[in-house]
Amino acid sequence: MGKAFCLRQASVNQQLKIVTVSAQGELGRRIRDMGLIPGTEVRVIGKAPLKDPVALRLKDFTLTLRNSEADHITVESLED
Repeated sequence: MGKAFCLRQASVNQQLKIVTVSAQGELGRRIRDMGLIPGTEVRVIGKAPLKDPVALRLKDFTLTLRNSEADHITVESLED
């Protein structure tokens, strides 16, 4: 596994594992309610033309996050 970095910096089609979610309060609860918790594997499946929002695939569903939300999520690449 590689060095941890912010989810916003991930590339399309990159397979990742969530390391930490640093958001607090309502935003942190909402992110965790979407299934974005440490240990979860996700794949970036797309980014809008202006790079916001980012589309993620996890388990059996797709969700999108604004960059302001993705900034609170630290991930590691599962690829070499």
